[in-house]
Amino acid sequence: MKLGGQWGTVCDQGWDLRDATVLCQQLSCGYAEAVLGPARFGQGSGSTWTDVFDCEGTETELRNCPISPWAHSSCSHSRDVGVVCSGAAGGVRLVGGAGRCDGRVEVFSSGKWGRLLNSSWTDSAASVLCRQLGCGSALETSSSSRYGPGRSDVCFSGVSCSGNETHLGNCSRPQPVSCSSGSDVGVLCEKHGLLRLSGAESPCAGRLEVYHRGSWGTVCDDSWDPVDSQVVCRQLQCGTAVRAPAPVSFSQGAGPIWLDEVGCLGNESSLWECPSRPWGQHDCGHKEDVTIVCSEFKQLRLVSEQFECAGRAEVFYNGT
Repeated sequence: MKLGGQWGTVCDQGWDLRDATVLCQQLSCGYAEAVLGPARFGQGSGSTWTDVFDCEGTETELRNCPISPWAHSSCSHSRDVGVVCSGAAGGVRLVGGAGRCDGRVEVFSSGKWGRLLNSSWTDSAASVLCRQLGCGSALETSSSSRYGPGRSDVCFSGVSCSGNETHLGNCSRPQPVSCSSGSDVGVLCEKHGLLRLSGAESPCAGRLEVYHRGSWGTVCDDSWDPVDSQVVCRQLQCGTAVRAPAPVSFSQGAGPIWLDEVGCLGNESSLWECPSRPWGQHDCGHKEDVTIVCSEFKQLRLVSEQFECAGRAEVFYNGT
């Protein structure tokens, strides 16, 4: 990164795929495939920037990401972070969603990234797209209004697939069109990774909820164990699951109960790789909703025998 007129490397502390996703898209290099460290591409020279980025993965530039106040230390070039992007040759990306498997469809053509409009777009093309991105099958094709307005004033249309292609480049080539000639296409793939912990005002503790068929639902605690919780905490970049009770209570969920009888082995990178009952099949009520506390859950309180809003500052972290 160039700061104050000086180029410097970035420390690998706290760097993850969400940060890399923002960087790759900012550089028009597709989506992030891997974060490599330490110094897998050799050590740099000059300054080493130690700011820890806390990107959501939906930002358009790295400078729009918040800087985490929880980790900041000295670093050397032996810990320079490396990133592998899919490259513009991949020709397609999903933007504005919760990750690289969910969002507004954008294609790279004639040296530019542009929005793909819904003329001639079909579920078959969505299936090819998800498969190309390594995101499993397509769950939903929708208007991109759920992902916000596209920023690009370049638009394409005319992509048509039979459904058995391995790459969108094997379908009909996108053609430049007026951006007023249709609506942006949005796609949700099977490995969208849309899960969250709700009810604790923190992304790292709460009631486990997953997104399926257009709505958020809970997970039943039948057969749920600490190994399953570890997979979720790791997927959410929230550290490890802790057994200590959090100083908050989590209310029951509402709506559908999507998953039951989850059985992770512990080496999975996401909950979607774990076996479970078929989606929506269960014999549970919301009193059995799974709740999780991860080690990166932080909550502040003021402790005093006399006052409610004054006292000694304490933080709940790593179960303590």
